[in-house]
Amino acid sequence: MSNWNDAEVVKQQYATETNLNIRIAIHEKYSTNKMGFGNWIFSNYEISDGMKVLELGCGTGDMWKDKEAMIASCSKLVLSDFSSGMVKVSKETVGIHDNVEYQVIDIQDIPFGDETFDIVIANMMLYHVPDLHRALTEVRRVLKKGGKFYCATYGEHGITEYLTTLFSEYGVEDSINKNFTLQNGYEILGKVFSKVEKLEYVDSLQVREVDDMVEYIYSLSSMMPLRNVPKQDVKNMLLQHTSNGILHVPKEYGMFRAE
Repeated sequence: MSNWNDAEVVKQQYATETNLNIRIAIHEKYSTNKMGFGNWIFSNYEISDGMKVLELGCGTGDMWKDKEAMIASCSKLVLSDFSSGMVKVSKETVGIHDNVEYQVIDIQDIPFGDETFDIVIANMMLYHVPDLHRALTEVRRVLKKGGKFYCATYGEHGITEYLTTLFSEYGVEDSINKNFTLQNGYEILGKVFSKVEKLEYVDSLQVREVDDMVEYIYSLSSMMPLRNVPKQDVKNMLLQHTSNGILHVPKEYGMFRAE
């Protein structure tokens, strides 16, 4: 039985990685905003010489790749994630620097003293946090007076909503995690921070090869009801919504800056 389990685990991991790559690829291939969401997020950071910076939920650390000058300007940069595996990957991605530390940290219980950091970052992760108010209170506690908190997230009117509307007759339901979105983030942050700004990243997908979108749809767990629907039917539905051979798909991403 254990062998079967092991094989299943490997298969699931591979499938998950494949699904992730499919989703990354469609954004790279068809996004109308060529700057890229990660580059845009980074362009909004106001990091000046000597600052102490903490990133929570750093993931693979990809955001800091080729940002040597920015890293060097920090007196201290702590890259952290709830997952020890992610921390290990980010260490391999970003490398060893005298001023960079890697730690496993739960945002709900940040192991630093009051007013330690000039900047705290938590991108695309707040919607996963069980006790969000506690987490934000912790972020505010470790921020210096006048320090800034950056947190990117998605909106409720992007790709998922578009596809849900398209395929609702097949039993596809709205599965968007709405714990922290561009729609409610301002109000949530406003309970903890005195100043909050919302910045929007203008983007969409213009898909020329509909087969790519079909593969994308089958990679999403929220589209499970379509598993028994022939791919050709899904493709035909998408083709009905193309204009001059292009499928226009809305995207909604952005970030909040709080202090």
